Amino acid sequence: MTETLLASPEVVLTDRAAKRVARILAKEPQGTVLRISVAGGGCSGFQYEYNLVQEKPASDDIVLSKGDATVLIDSMSLEFMGGAEIDFTDDLIGQSFQIKNPNAVASCGCGTSFAV
Repeated sequence: MTETLLASPEVVLTDRAAKRVARILAKEPQGTVLRISVAGGGCSGFQYEYNLVQEKPASDDIVLSKGDATVLIDSMSLEFMGGAEIDFTDDLIGQSFQIKNPNAVASCGCGTSFAV
């Protein structure tokens, strides 16, 4: 089975990630979305942050919507995430969102921290 990808020119959201986001948002108040951003810190220099927020997209946000899943990424974070794929994994090690980022030259073992 081939996985369908939802893509913006900058970021791709896989079906698995969209389904997981939708399941999370279903338990939250109406209008809640997932905001993914990049912040300084972590063991590799930058880290991904995942926040459930109730806000409308800013004019410079990229909005990924698929089914009941909505993900916002701000323009500053997009500079670090351009061309990335957001996926969700569920394996023996555990469940987590994974961002496959072509801009990252190094990352930590847990996948939440990276360097450019």
